[in-house]
Amino acid sequence: MTDLTTLLEVGGPVAALGGGAAYARAKHPGVYWSTVGLPISTARLLSSYGSVMEACGLTVAPSRLRMLAVKATTRREVRPVPPRRGIIRPTSTGLRLRLRLAPGQEPADVAASAERLRHAWGVHAVYVTTVKPGVVELRLVGFDVLRQVRMPRKVDAKFLQVPVALREDAMPFIRDYRTVPHQLTLGATLSGKSMYLRHLIAGLAPQPVALVGIDCKRGVELAPFAARLSALATEPEQAAELLPVLVKEMEDRYDLIKARQGIAPDTPAEEITSDIWGLPESERPVPLVLFADEVAELFLVATRKDEERRDEMVTQLIRLAQLGRAAGIYLEVCGQRFGAELGKGATMLRAQLTGRVCHRVNDEASAKMALGDIAPEAVTAACAIAPERPGLAVAGDTSGGWSRIRTPYLSLGDAAETCREYAHQMPDLPVLKPFQPAVTVRPVESPALIAEPRPATG
Repeated sequence: MTDLTTLLEVGGPVAALGGGAAYARAKHPGVYWSTVGLPISTARLLSSYGSVMEACGLTVAPSRLRMLAVKATTRREVRPVPPRRGIIRPTSTGLRLRLRLAPGQEPADVAASAERLRHAWGVHAVYVTTVKPGVVELRLVGFDVLRQVRMPRKVDAKFLQVPVALREDAMPFIRDYRTVPHQLTLGATLSGKSMYLRHLIAGLAPQPVALVGIDCKRGVELAPFAARLSALATEPEQAAELLPVLVKEMEDRYDLIKARQGIAPDTPAEEITSDIWGLPESERPVPLVLFADEVAELFLVATRKDEERRDEMVTQLIRLAQLGRAAGIYLEVCGQRFGAELGKGATMLRAQLTGRVCHRVNDEASAKMALGDIAPEAVTAACAIAPERPGLAVAGDTSGGWSRIRTPYLSLGDAAETCREYAHQMPDLPVLKPFQPAVTVRPVESPALIAEPRPATG
């Protein structure tokens, strides 16, 4: 009886702790990491740092001075020298530490050993970034942050920057229109493309930016944000009327820039500009972001007359993509399918779209169209996205870099409410007044009745 009591007193709490840890790891990985994973991984790193670096081939032979000093003071064996390790900084999702590379090493050597470091220290992933020459930062991620997306509480987002998703290295993915002016976003039905679009519009709503939409699905995607849209076209015929207005607005802005360039010879160099951002704030036109959802609808034709209209719209889109950045006009082109078979101008339009975001698509050709020309290895990652993870995507740009991202959930009602809240931020653009959507007024809800009404009898 005494042995049974002792077993229950000792084994009961141990079993409870083990079960609680297993439950937290499965349902609340962030809590598990902060309480269990972080201490264990830190202990592994501190105790095995030198041996792991040596096993990964990240050590170099010691200098002659070091060898002489060790032999003169001790009888220990002179071991290879690993990169000098900085302070370990824990985070809510992992660990961060900096390494000063030994002479003869390069960041690519550390990046090539990231998978080995992940297994040696028992973490979910290891990412390597270059801080400055000779210094790299290791970002150890303790768990799969894309399984339950939680955006950082504080994100340093400036004007025309929108934190729209979370990257697989636990850093926010920021859509920066000043750096990447135009973007192509692809995704099949229920892939999370619409969620990505909601975050973009809700993030731009509080900023003094003109938002223009082309939604050929009768406006079902963009109509809920009508309170904040300066213009909205819901049919190809309306888009054919709106695009020339945008091109004319772009040309007028170029005339404004050229007028600023034709200034006196004694004008300071900092006042000479080649885009709207060099203009004085009082003369600078507001930026304009064009959202073209279901872009394939603009390419589809049924008659020869439609073909002429299609060619004209595609040409105008290409002009906006080629010349819009300097005029402060940015494109966000979205669709389920995008390929060369859409027709003349599709490949040329894609070439002007610097940013690429590919959600789950129905065919490999769409993934290749989005990512194949910038990062061929990213095509395989995009084709491997499972339907059970909506919002997961592969983001890249023409620099060749890419990463997995996932957009957190944002309901359509919350996004529409944000647009209504910031409707006063809509800039006054007279040229877009004819295309401004009508805002539907929400019906006033009647107060709850005390008693349920009954039909009259008589």
